[in-house]
Formats: sequence, structure tokens, C-alpha cells
Amino acid sequence: MVFFSRVSSPKLYGSVIIIARKQQQCVITVGQRSISGKVMRQGLPPVQKPAPFPYKEKRYNYIRAVFDRTTSRLDENSKLIVVEGPPAAGKRALAKELAEELEMAYFPSPNVAETYFNDYGYDLRQIDHKLPTSCQSYDENDFIKDPMRENSSKAARFQISKFALRYRRYLEALAHILNTGQGVVMDRSPFSDLAYMTAMTETGIISKNVYNYYHAVRNNSLFALWRPHLVIYLDVPIEETRRRIEARNHPNEKDSIVSSPAYLQALVNSYKNDYLKNISIHAEVLVYDWSKVGDPEILVEDIERIDFDQYTVYDKKLIDWRRDNLWAWNTSRQEFTHSQDYFMGHLNVPPIQCNEIVINPSDRRLYEAILDETPGSKFAKGFNEEMGDKGILFKLS
Repeated sequence: MVFFSRVSSPKLYGSVIIIARKQQQCVITVGQRSISGKVMRQGLPPVQKPAPFPYKEKRYNYIRAVFDRTTSRLDENSKLIVVEGPPAAGKRALAKELAEELEMAYFPSPNVAETYFNDYGYDLRQIDHKLPTSCQSYDENDFIKDPMRENSSKAARFQISKFALRYRRYLEALAHILNTGQGVVMDRSPFSDLAYMTAMTETGIISKNVYNYYHAVRNNSLFALWRPHLVIYLDVPIEETRRRIEARNHPNEKDSIVSSPAYLQALVNSYKNDYLKNISIHAEVLVYDWSKVGDPEILVEDIERIDFDQYTVYDKKLIDWRRDNLWAWNTSRQEFTHSQDYFMGHLNVPPIQCNEIVINPSDRRLYEAILDETPGSKFAKGFNEEMGDKGILFKLS
């Protein structure tokens, strides 16, 4: 059973719902290791700790691990916060503001459209007219415009791709925290991606067969990730969500099936009944009535009241962020930083019984042949002479 405790705030529109620990009424107290915002830190002497490790330029190997302990950079703000909510709830804006107030890094939600640019900036959507329909691009705008394209096989592959992108972005967030000590605020995560797949299934966009395959991929991959410290869910009524979608007036969005009341209701139901219920076992959860946009400073005050150190080794809450010893922290840091491709391999579940997402082999071969002819796509970055790369003969990697 999960208990809900409402905390009213005179400065906040609506109420804050704090999802408590299993079998225990939630009592928020100020702990010694609570997150602190810029205002709280003003006037305090700076904390002496090593400079952020340049993990994108240097490798954190065994020798460096001996002298560079991961825990030496971690402080009360070395936390992972995820902002969730329905479309047009204001997740991105709030996540950015929280990141600024808490002096954390903001990691935006990735999108499929970004993947259609190769390493040299060439837009691969320009070759769509040469490709079979099964291999043509299909991004967020295409999904909104026509989610039923090719008997929904495009939508199925699209959502699985979104899950993979969020999985990669989450790995990057974990690597950032462990190498720099700076906390991260994210807009959505792979853990909540299930809500979108559930809504697509319940509204008939994808089949139950695809849904089952997605669960196989999800179950084979999410176990490797550390769940966030804190999830903030922005609760917006369906009618208000529809109003905001119409107000922002994105092309084809307001009349799309993925903006229909039925889809949005299925999405919210899955968020609350599946995602929030399960994630609250392992992370702190704050749910706000966001029918009217609230003041981020009030959220910061609520976050500062959470004691993240109140749990012991016997609690499931925040269990992912407890290591047996200092070397275990170093090992996890190495894995999340330099073994991301290995983690991504967990998503490679053969779709033996899910033909809907399989591309015809002949179409795939044609796609790869045409792709090799596009500028900068034949070889890895740095090895394409036609793009101006120099010294290729002497490069090792």
C-alpha cells in the first residue's frame, strides 16, 4: 500500500502530494544532507572538492581510479531529479528553472529528429525519396500527423527508438553526476516511457504484440540503471492539457489521435497507476497540481525539506545510490561512463514474435547502400576524406 500525504502551501496553486514509503506515513524533515538551492548556499564558504573530471576527453581508467575517488566530488546536490507530466504541462521550462536554482545540469528529453543528422550535420531526411517507405524517416512530427502509417509499424519502431534515446540520455546523466559531482535535472526518463506505450496500446495505435515486445526490451534493460533520487510529477487535468495543446498550436497536434482525450486519459492513468506507484518504492516523489503554473521557488523549498539520508541499508528507497565500498563507486563510474554501448546492448532483444517492427531485409540492404553514398556516412567520423578529414592513414581510432 502507498500512502499519500497532502501538504498545502499558501504560495502554491493547489496542493503538493508526497508519495510516501511503503507501509509508512511520510514525514518530511530537514536533514543534514538535503539538497540546497542557490539562496540557501549564499554566504556559506565554498565546499573544497576536486574539480570536475573531464570524462568526455579523458578515460577514467584503473590508474586514475586509484587516486581519484568518485565520492570525493559528491555532495548534497549530487542528485538525479526527473520532471514528468503529460504533454504541454511545462516540464521543460520547470526542469530548466530547477536546474538553475539548484545549480545542477539540465538534460533535455531527446527526440528522434536529432538522430537524422549524421556527424557532419547532413540531414538524412533528404534521401527519403530514394528509400523504400519502411526505411524513410519518421520523427515526432510524423508521429503526430500520422501515427497509423504502415499499419502502425512506424509508430511502434518510433516509440522503441524513443525509449532507446531516453536510455542513452539517462546513462549520460549518471556519468555526469559521478564524474563531476554536479546534480542533474531531466525532462522525462526511460522509466516513465512505459506510460506512452500503454496509451498507444489502449487507443489502438499499436498492437498488444508490440506492447509485449516492448516489455521484453524494458525488462531486459532497466535493471542496469540507477533510479532517480526524486521524481516531480506535474498533474494537469485533461481539459487543461487539451487547452494548452491548442494554445501552442503545433502543426497537426490538436487534431491528432495522440492529443485526443482518450489517449491523454490513458497516458495519465498509466503514469499514476504504473509509473508513480512503482517508482515511489525506490525514489522520493512529489506530485503537484499544475493546472495553474506554480512558482519554482516553492518547489525548491519543498525539495530542500527532503532528507535523502533518512534511509538505511535495509530500505528499498534510494537503494541504487548505496554502494558497498569506495571501489564499488569507482567501478560504477567506469561502467556508466565508458561502457554505455554495452548497456545499450541490453535493448537488443530479437523481435522473433513481433514482425510488425521488422524491416524487410531487401529494404534494409537498399537503405544501407544509399546511406553509404550520402556525405559523411560511409565511414566513422574523422575517416571521411570527402568531408575534409586529414591524416586518415595514421589514425588509430
